[in-house]
Amino acid sequence: MARLARAPSAEVHGVLAVDKPEGPTSHDLVAGARRLYGTRAVGHAGTLDPMATGVLLLLFGEATKLSGYLLGEDKRYRAEISFGRSTDTLDALGRVTEEASLAPDWLAPGALEAALDAERARAEQLPPAFSAIKLAGEPAHRRARRGDPPELAPRAVRVRALELVARSARRLEVELTVEKGYYVRSFARDLGARLGVPSHLSRLRRLASGDFRVEDAIPWPPPEPVAPLPVAEAARRCLGAAELTPAGAARARLGQRLAREDFAGEPGAGELRAWLAPDGALVALGRADGDGYRVGRGFGPR
Repeated sequence: MARLARAPSAEVHGVLAVDKPEGPTSHDLVAGARRLYGTRAVGHAGTLDPMATGVLLLLFGEATKLSGYLLGEDKRYRAEISFGRSTDTLDALGRVTEEASLAPDWLAPGALEAALDAERARAEQLPPAFSAIKLAGEPAHRRARRGDPPELAPRAVRVRALELVARSARRLEVELTVEKGYYVRSFARDLGARLGVPSHLSRLRRLASGDFRVEDAIPWPPPEPVAPLPVAEAARRCLGAAELTPAGAARARLGQRLAREDFAGEPGAGELRAWLAPDGALVALGRADGDGYRVGRGFGPR
C-alpha cells in the first residue's frame, strides 16, 4: 500500500466507505487514514482479512460511537472457493494442510445443491482458529501462529441469501448475504467437508456493508482526504431517525428523559433511533423506555 503523507491536524467526523485493496490489513488502512487526515480518532467497522477486498467503513471522530451498530449490519460478499487443497488459515494465504487429486466430473450437481442448502439453513458456525476472536484478552490468531490453535465455541449465525454464480471442476463462485459474526472462510472449509474434499477460500470481495455498497466506495488510498459521510446521515442509514423539537434537542443534549411532545414526528416504538435536531444534527441515540424516552448515547455538536 502506498505510504500516505501526514495532513495537518483537523477535526474530522463521519463515515467513509473505502474499497480496500488486496494486501493490507484493516488496521493498515486505519493507520493510513490517521496519517492522511491528521487525527488519531479513526476506527473501522467490520474487519477484512489481507486477502479480501471491498467495502470497509472507516469511522472518524464522533462516528466511532456508531461502530457497534454498523458492525451489526448485514454483509454481502462475492466469494471463490477452491477445491483440492486446504490450509491452516482456511484461505489462500495459509500453510497447506491437505491436498487431493480431483477428477473433472467429481462434483455432482445434486451433491453441490444439497451442500449449499445445508449452508442456507445454518444456525451455528465454528469460527476459524486464525481469527481476531479474543480468549483471555489474546486474539485467537496469535495462539494459532504459535502452534497452539484454540478450541473456539460455535457461534450463532444466519445466512440470508446464498446464490451460485459460477462453477468448474476446481472452483466455485458464490454470492452470499450474512449476518454479523459469519466467517466466509469457515463456509469454504465446511463446504469442502460436506463434499468430502479439501477446500479453502481463494478470493473474497465484500460487496456491501449494510447500505454502503462497493459501487459507492472510494478507491484506497485516495490522493487527498475525501470528506466522509456526516455522522447524522450514517446514523440515519443504520438505525432510522426521529426528529426532535428544539426543546427536545436541548433536553436530549443534557441526557434528560424525554416525553412524546419532545418529538416533531414519530419517535418509534421500542427501536433504537437516531435523534436529530431541527437543523439535522445528530443529538443522541435513544429509544422508548416505559412511559418516556431515554438517551442511550449522546453526540457532541458538529
